[in-house]
Amino acid sequence: MVSPVTVVKSEGPKLVPFFKATCVYFVLWLPSSSPSWVSALIKCLPVFCLWLFLLAHGLGFLLAHPSATRIFVGLIFSTLGDAFLIWQDQGYFVHGLLMFAVTHMLYASAFGMRPLALRTGLVMAAMSGLFYAFLYPGLSGPFTYLVGAYVALISFMGWRAIAGLRLVGAAWRWTELAAGGGAVLFIISDVTIAVNKFCFPVPYSRALIMSTYYAAQMLIALSAVEDREPVEDYRLSKAN
Repeated sequence: MVSPVTVVKSEGPKLVPFFKATCVYFVLWLPSSSPSWVSALIKCLPVFCLWLFLLAHGLGFLLAHPSATRIFVGLIFSTLGDAFLIWQDQGYFVHGLLMFAVTHMLYASAFGMRPLALRTGLVMAAMSGLFYAFLYPGLSGPFTYLVGAYVALISFMGWRAIAGLRLVGAAWRWTELAAGGGAVLFIISDVTIAVNKFCFPVPYSRALIMSTYYAAQMLIALSAVEDREPVEDYRLSKAN
């Protein structure tokens, strides 16, 4: 297991562009009522910096680790989703929703199906069902089934991220904690979006949505970078 101190020393400098881009977004705080390519660039830049963060570990690292590759591609789809949501009031909300749906499928695939943690899955399924029932009165037209499918996908992604958490014993790994924490923050961000759009205005919704979203993406990107062995050695180490 790599210690958190080692992680900060090795990965921290690579994340500096991400932190700077995030600060730029919150400092400028461009009005969402006036979408433009500039506001799209400012919004997308932090996640784009996470592309560069993963690429800084080398293309060979991504090619040797399929889970890291899936997270990288998920970040690309997230950036597309961010861009579409800049113009959500102009009819591009569904486009953004679809981009993030693909992102969650890629992240869930990266987190894998082992361990299964069926109880966690049942709890997530129950919570997602209750949340969809809460949203349902405010849904109409295609959103009735699109939102339902999206809730199921993000809940599945959250299940697969949380299922890998092992907080005690020698098997504890900070990458699993990063994945689980990132998934939970992503869910909080999207729950806020859904409630704000389909139920009632959430105070300071934009600040809550974007702060949890950027933190979620950073943690999920971090969850990909602990292991550096070639894929064959990595599988052997997991088996042992």
